[in-house]
Formats: sequence, C-alpha cells, structure tokens
Amino acid sequence: MKEDTIAAIATAPGQGGIGIVRISGPEAEKILKMIFRPAGLKEADGWKSHFLMYGWIMDGAEILDECMAVIMRSPKSYTREDVAEIQSHGGTRVLQGILELVMKCGARMAEAGEFTRRAFLNGRIDLSRAEAVMSLIQARGEQERRAAVRQMTGGTADFVRKASDDLYLLQAGLAACIDYPEEISDEEGAGTLREGLEHLTGMLQNAVDERSSHLIYDGMQVTLFGVPNAGKSSLLNALIGQEKAIVTDIPGTTRDTVEGEMTLDGIRIHLTDTAGMRDTEDPIERIGVERSERARQNADIAMLVLDGSREMTTEEQNWIGQLNPGDAVIINKSDLLQKTTEKEVRNLRPEIRCMTVSALDNTSLKPVRDHLRRCAEIGDQLAITQPRHLDAVKRAVEHLEDALETLELYTPDMAATDLQAAQNALSEITGDRADEKLLDSVFSEFCVGK
Repeated sequence: MKEDTIAAIATAPGQGGIGIVRISGPEAEKILKMIFRPAGLKEADGWKSHFLMYGWIMDGAEILDECMAVIMRSPKSYTREDVAEIQSHGGTRVLQGILELVMKCGARMAEAGEFTRRAFLNGRIDLSRAEAVMSLIQARGEQERRAAVRQMTGGTADFVRKASDDLYLLQAGLAACIDYPEEISDEEGAGTLREGLEHLTGMLQNAVDERSSHLIYDGMQVTLFGVPNAGKSSLLNALIGQEKAIVTDIPGTTRDTVEGEMTLDGIRIHLTDTAGMRDTEDPIERIGVERSERARQNADIAMLVLDGSREMTTEEQNWIGQLNPGDAVIINKSDLLQKTTEKEVRNLRPEIRCMTVSALDNTSLKPVRDHLRRCAEIGDQLAITQPRHLDAVKRAVEHLEDALETLELYTPDMAATDLQAAQNALSEITGDRADEKLLDSVFSEFCVGK
C-alpha cells in the first residue's frame, strides 16, 4: 500500500448546506494545521483527537471559508491512519478550492475507493464489509439497504469464516494421515472426511439464494401483455402513479415497450407495458409486437391483461395456458359491463391468480399490488446475496463436489487439491486471499472520497 497522504471531496457533487473534504495518511494532521485556524484555541492547549473545532480555512492571509474541522488520530479512524475532515459550506467552488489547497500542502488526489481500500489493507474491515459500504451507498431499494447492512455488520463474513474453519479442520485431518501414514491411518485422519464434506457442501448450497439476490440487486421484472386496447398502458400509469405511457382509445397506440418503476416492501418492481400483440402488416407495429413477446418471455412475472368488457379470444385462452406459476391474469375495465369473468379464467387454469380491476379505480388495484408483493417476498436472514460472493461460493461447492467424487475413485490424499481450491474460493469473499486484480475490480466500483 502507498504510504502517502490522500485527499478527496467526500460529499456528492453539487450545492449543499455542508460539504466534506477528507484527508488520510501520515501528513493529514500536519496539512490540517497548515490551513485551518481554530477559533479560541491556544497553541499550548494542543489539538485533541476526535474533537470538532470551529474556525477558518486560510490560504495564507486569505480566508477561504468558515468551517468545522476534526483530526482523528490512528488507529481510531476509518482508515486506521491519521484522518482529518473539513466540514465547509457545500458549494462546488468552495470545496474545490479547499481540496486544491490541501493538495498544494502535500496530499495527492485519492483514487476511487482508496479510503476504504486502506481500511481493508490496514485490517479495519474485511473485503466483504468493504463492499457493503459501497452497496449501502448505492442501495436503490429498502431490501438492498438491509442486505448491505447485514453484510457490513458481519453476516457474510461470519458465515464464510465458519465454513472456512470447518474446511480447515477437514484439511488438517487429511494432512495428518498423509504426513504421518505410519502413525495415523486413513480411517483416523480422514474417516469423517466424506461426512464432513457432505455437511459443508449442503450448508453452502443452502446459503446460495440466486432468486433473492436477483430481487435485491436487480428488482423484479414484470411485463403487462395482451391484445391492443385491453388497458395495459392505463394499468401501468395507475400502478406507478405517473403518466408514463400514452393512453388513447385507438388500438395499437403503444408501439414499443414502455417502462416504469414502483417499490413494494423494499423491492423495486420494474413494470413493462408492451405493444398490443396481434397479427399486423405494419412493419413498425410488428417490431413492437416482437419486442412485446421478448419482454413476456424474459419477465420474472408476466401479467396477461384482458378487456373484461368483451369476450375472450382463442388467442387469449392460449396465452392463459402458457402462463407460468406466479404469473397472473388481470381482467381490466370492471367499471364496464363484464363479458369475461374470473370463473372463465379459472375453468382454464384454476391455479393461476386472476383479479378483476379497473385502471380508473386505484383501490381496485390492491389485489395486483398484493400479488406482486407476495411474489417479491424474500427472507430477512440471507447469508449470501452479493453477486461476487455467490460466484465464489458456487465455485467452492463445485470443488467440494469434485473432492467427494475423488474420494469415491481414489485415495483420500488425491482430494487435497480440490479442498485447497475450495478454501481459496471462500477466502476471496473476506479478502483473506486477494490479489491486486481482485482488489482493483472491487474498489473500482467505489466513488472517489469513500
């Protein structure tokens, strides 16, 4: 790790009441004393660590800004280095001027994520907790925030370290019988190896929840599809509370997919309104129909919208037969005389959720929201959700399964390589085994100043 002093603006760009310039490294306190004049503090009193002081940022005899400043001496700081923070007014020019002054005094501009990288390299946090910091900053939904907090408070690291410790014990027993074959038999050293590997493999497999990971980080993809003029666009607008899609009485108004977003119980729901699906000679409309079909196929939840004021077509009946578990049928326009009923839908697919609503009556849409809420439910005690961690755990499981297969065909010592590979994969999560390429990949996702 570079041992120089770094600095950056730690608050978001733009105007704000308060802005923060952060400095970290061996020269942090020296630089702060060069540019900050505390009010009412006598030189003999000294500067207390973690004591917020009021004063002015000075460029020679010129006052740059009135501000607050604090020095946090090592190791009780975010990076475990000396850290200084200046809290000034949040104008862009003010903050940039302070940062330029700090750099003129000997600091250099921090790279993306370099403060958190130093916290990791100095042993304050492991790699999974470091990633959780940025996940918390970038969280777009409540469930994503909760997952980041669980990870930041050690949920992932504790689980992975427990698995690693179990694997180390299995490796130790195997190594004993390999190194001391005359004193320790295969049965003594590796007799419980298979049972232990099966237990560990099962534990890791149960922790992998790709569905929940997808919902937390990507949100749930929901597609509204059906024939033209069934009211899909009106439903989209009503569900998200915005006039996102153009609505007219003319069939075929929507010629391309239109997307909107809503949040239910902390999960982001991505709604896609599609062009009415029908045979057409219009080349532009045909492209829209093709995109509608792709959106339907790729959706987590597909919702067939029927016009309740007319009878179902054969094509709509066929679509009902193609719906997957979790998909639903929405009979729209309940404010008009009904010619299609839920009973008819249930006669075709009794297990498929069917709801009668009116896009003009927001209260009637509660069953739709409730259905989406149930489909988006996830547990609150997930061990592994972060995509990079999921990949590492899945690789560890593959190596453990290879080791079990090796035990069936060869002597126990032949499984040692697979066990070490599994251990390495788990160590990537916490950073116990992390090369520069991995660290560069992780911290490149960070913002400057964090």
